[in-house]
Amino acid sequence: MGLLDRIRRAGSGRRGVSGGQGAEARYLREWVRTHTGVEGFVEPKTTVTDVTVVLVAADGEWTRRIVGERGARRLARDLRIPVYDVDRTGYPQRMRDYDARRRIERKRAAARELDEQ
Repeated sequence: MGLLDRIRRAGSGRRGVSGGQGAEARYLREWVRTHTGVEGFVEPKTTVTDVTVVLVAADGEWTRRIVGERGARRLARDLRIPVYDVDRTGYPQRMRDYDARRRIERKRAAARELDEQ
């Protein structure tokens, strides 16, 4: 059995947040509650993962979770946030900007750590 087979098998019984309960759903509800301007971006199913959703806040901070086929739309309804199909809209620029800022911050921190040694 290959690595991908193990991942597929491990993920096949997973229900994601489609039931609206469980740790994943609680995490996403809390994330939306603690961030402003959150929008969801649904990513299609791949050979390795089921349908996922990326939640992106107004400042570009983001999180990704597996939600399953029906979970993405149910998530939007339950959390009362707009949800877009990433294949149609792409990812928001603020998400890429946030990642770029984080890379710069990590490089600066690493440089400071080297200077302190």
